[in-house]
Amino acid sequence: MKNVLIIGCGLLGSSLLRRISKKRLAKKIFVYEKSKKNITKIKRLKLPGVLVKKLYDALPQSELIILCTPMSEYKKIILKINKYLTPKHIITDVGSSKLKSVKIIKKYLKKKIFWTSSHPIAGSEVSGPEHGKQDLFENKWCVLIKDNKTNLKHLKFLSSFWKKIGSKVVVMKPEKHDKIFSITSHLPHLVAYNLVKSAQDFEKIQNFDLIKYSAGGLRDFSRIASSNEIMWRDIFFDNKINVSKAINLFIKNLNAFKKDINSKNNKSILKKLIQTKKVRSKIIKLKQDIDKPDFGRN
Repeated sequence: MKNVLIIGCGLLGSSLLRRISKKRLAKKIFVYEKSKKNITKIKRLKLPGVLVKKLYDALPQSELIILCTPMSEYKKIILKINKYLTPKHIITDVGSSKLKSVKIIKKYLKKKIFWTSSHPIAGSEVSGPEHGKQDLFENKWCVLIKDNKTNLKHLKFLSSFWKKIGSKVVVMKPEKHDKIFSITSHLPHLVAYNLVKSAQDFEKIQNFDLIKYSAGGLRDFSRIASSNEIMWRDIFFDNKINVSKAINLFIKNLNAFKKDINSKNNKSILKKLIQTKKVRSKIIKLKQDIDKPDFGRN
């Protein structure tokens, strides 16, 4: 591969930058970042790549373009880069929901240009180039989105690219992707935000110094709830139909737990608790986590 342009150099963008450089997957890596704060950090960290002030400074020379920005920026970026794009450009992104972004891409991207969406299942509650890691994508899933207008050569190229990055690749339709991640990712984050808000509300109502007594449960939820607010607002809005259905299912099950507790239904609640424990075992078996007790981080 000749040259790569990374648009947005936060956690994921800077991790890709480090990995592409480490693996020598491109002759030159261009980086476009509009945040002055992030630009200062990139320079201070002496990250590899060439910072460009204008997108057109890198677009004509780049074979692969990767958007690592909040999804609410896609329209603006497409309108900026449209006139410089050719059918030879391979365009992808790292967004966490796809149906809405696919519609935006189809509406605003100029004709005869192809965009093949990616979703690397990697990330953290922290954001910014200082938190990037060159091994962030190692042995993690990357979902590639395919529909009836997908350029198969670009899909094949990106599949090879993500495998070289270190990811395991799977191909999905956008509808299936958004349904799956509404439950496995989007709802858990929403629950975390709501649980932490509930703790804050409880603290105010009761006038207790509650937070300093945080047990492992609240501690872990607070980690998830400290994720980037712009990114998660975009995800919730873009995947609102599936997220709303996931919320309804969650409320239904929460009410069932409430009913069991109030009626002291020993058999029913034990059955639920035992069944849900099996998910943890399956996650470990699939090597999505390690089987190591965590009684408090160092």
